[in-house]
Amino acid sequence: MAGGAGDAETARVEGAIVALGTQTFGSAPTRLEWIDAGLGLRGFARLRLSGAPGTVIARVEAPEDLAGRPTGAPAEPPLEPIRAHLERGGLPVPKCWARNAALGIALLEDVGTVCLNDTAVQIDAKLRRARYAEACDLVPRLQSLPADPAVEAYARHLDDALFAYKADLFATYSLAVRSRETTPAEREAVRDAFTHVAETSSDAPDRLAHRDFQSANLHVVPGRAGGEVVMIDLQGAFLAPPEYDLVCLLRDSYAELEQDEIDAHLARVRPKLPDAPDPETFARRFDLLTLTRKGKDHARFVYAARERGDTRFLRFIPATVRALRGAAARAAAREPAMTPLAELIAELPETPDEPSA
Repeated sequence: MAGGAGDAETARVEGAIVALGTQTFGSAPTRLEWIDAGLGLRGFARLRLSGAPGTVIARVEAPEDLAGRPTGAPAEPPLEPIRAHLERGGLPVPKCWARNAALGIALLEDVGTVCLNDTAVQIDAKLRRARYAEACDLVPRLQSLPADPAVEAYARHLDDALFAYKADLFATYSLAVRSRETTPAEREAVRDAFTHVAETSSDAPDRLAHRDFQSANLHVVPGRAGGEVVMIDLQGAFLAPPEYDLVCLLRDSYAELEQDEIDAHLARVRPKLPDAPDPETFARRFDLLTLTRKGKDHARFVYAARERGDTRFLRFIPATVRALRGAAARAAAREPAMTPLAELIAELPETPDEPSA
């Protein structure tokens, strides 16, 4: 099973998935196929059915990697009710066919295997721009939803603790890929810079954000009613500055866009945001949030390789470093306080060595 469970546990989970599928669709699934997971530890399997809808995705909860959040922070909420909240609001999310909350299993609409980072999407410039425009337009729609107090996302925030966590990750793992030891002064420079971003963010409006609004979580489903770009991995949603999801999408490590394409998407979507930030404030926060978001991503890629032996994500480090360098240079030009972090980022190699066995 994805996530590394033993044979007995895999058999138990597969039996529960098949039982839920049989109960829901009236006949036993004809096949169960495990799907490779991302950085998270949840398991995913595709169930093939003899009748409609043909296939569904089984989503299986797993014990959380505590390194993925600040010490003492509450665990991520379950997928429901945020999925249902977005569905009611007309946002494109997978249908939920059935779930067994006690076992942590949900049967979701199969939205296919084509994401925004798929090669076929990326190499077709016209298709890519159209799909990214559609994805960008989801951001103001998300931010315009009326808050629902029953949805935990509206009580979760991109707060000081999360910025401090990202700073510690970056100082511990990202700076370690250089050819020298990290000094206490360098760790302090990272903390100071991330604190500055936190302070800037605290002055921004709080708006609902997907939180992981990147290409791998945006599936392209041709002909789907309500929009061909469908959002998955919704449970991490929280309140953040208006630029947050746009940073995740347009500074995505998995699909690197040219700067002119990024600029065009930002110019088009900025006036559509509920708060419509002025261009200067928008650009400043976009770059500052890029530093903390991409800094965290870089650190998590290194962490996965060094602590889990999972080197799959090292290939995304070059794009991540380029995004960090560009944002750091622009941020330092606006605000000299960001210069020490920009200097540290300039030292990051684009291709760090894989960890020794």
